Amino acid sequence: MTEAAAGIEGRFEAYVAALSGALGHADRTRPFHDYCRGLLLPGERKSVEPMAALVAPERVSAKHQSLLHFVGQADWSDARVLAKVRDLVLPALERSGGIEAWIIDDSGLPKKGVHSVGVARQYCGRLGKQDNCQVAVTLSVANHAASLPVAHQLYLPEAWAEDEARRARAGVPATVRFKTKPQIALDQIRTALADGIAPGVVLADAAYGCNGALRAALTAAGLTYVLAVQSNACVWPPDVEPLPARPWSGQGRPPSRLQRGPGHAPISVKDLALSQSSAFVTVTWREGSNTPLTSRFAALRVRPAARRATLRPVEWLLVEWPEGEAEPTGYWLSTLPQDISLAALVDLAKLRWRIERDYQELKSELGLAHYEGRGWRGFHHHATLTIAAYAFLIRERAALPPSAATIGQIAPVPIRPRPRGAPDPARATRAKLHRDPAKAAHRRPGK
Repeated sequence: MTEAAAGIEGRFEAYVAALSGALGHADRTRPFHDYCRGLLLPGERKSVEPMAALVAPERVSAKHQSLLHFVGQADWSDARVLAKVRDLVLPALERSGGIEAWIIDDSGLPKKGVHSVGVARQYCGRLGKQDNCQVAVTLSVANHAASLPVAHQLYLPEAWAEDEARRARAGVPATVRFKTKPQIALDQIRTALADGIAPGVVLADAAYGCNGALRAALTAAGLTYVLAVQSNACVWPPDVEPLPARPWSGQGRPPSRLQRGPGHAPISVKDLALSQSSAFVTVTWREGSNTPLTSRFAALRVRPAARRATLRPVEWLLVEWPEGEAEPTGYWLSTLPQDISLAALVDLAKLRWRIERDYQELKSELGLAHYEGRGWRGFHHHATLTIAAYAFLIRERAALPPSAATIGQIAPVPIRPRPRGAPDPARATRAKLHRDPAKAAHRRPGK
């Protein structure tokens, strides 16, 4: 083992030992250690059985049962483990640039069948279409170097939430009732604030940005945001204000709806952007892999439309209209200060790309999408363990100089040599999993 590998090994052992105190029982320490190790080691599949073959090739069956019970049945707290992960890793994230943003996202995991908890035909971002999948709502803290999920909860479709038989089979807690994805995200944000996590600018795509109640709640909580919206979102143009509600006649409820009339009506952000074609300027927000990322942007001060007596505050409308496109391609509403520069506004709006890159690592390299169980507890335990393993890599990367390798290039946690005669960890341990017979080697016959 090289000196560098021994150093990683030692830091991994210390990291896991520090997290083990959040598990509630000493006999969970070994399976916790092995599960995290299995997630970090190279392997095509990070479900329980292949990981058991990696970490304990001499006793795969016993290790498989141990890990299976630990992730699917053991009664340890996801919240306590994630809190300890934050304690260990957020200081490193803050040293590498501070917490610049909180990113709301949802992560789709394609799934066959109908029995896995929360599975339904719904939009799956990984596939880019409607399909059978599970969807988890996440909250991550981020800067330009990395992002760390601090909350991860399965979205339970209404049909699932109301089906007591399926809930019981999947072990869904009685306290979990139907909530929309923006409502779940808002709960996660309130918990993060209560836990004292350093706040950042809230970023999200249009599935969350178009929710006026979420935007209002973020403002009420003292948080600023840059949230994508759809092209049909309506705003009051600059220098155009809604008319006040009609005077009360003295009968019934006092009128509260703001009035609209000729010359006093909100318009879509798309129509407003098209009318401001001369306002767009070229902005470069970061270096891409081959070339600087550049596009055309405009920022306008607008008031989001709402039919209520209390006016919504004026905020930024940021619009992206790339050169050569027939119309704008992106829209954001933002409560960042009025004196912020256009370049800084664009930079924060585009920072949401960070979560896309990191979730690719989480799903493909660390096995977030590989869990094969069906229950509520196992789904969340696996996500927590994946985040814990990924957080170790974030901390390792933060200790490297800026010119060093990226997270995907950090050496994996070393593994001891496989004993002679032990099963090959690269293969499944049961013959029935190998549906295709092995091909005969092509070689010339000997003399």
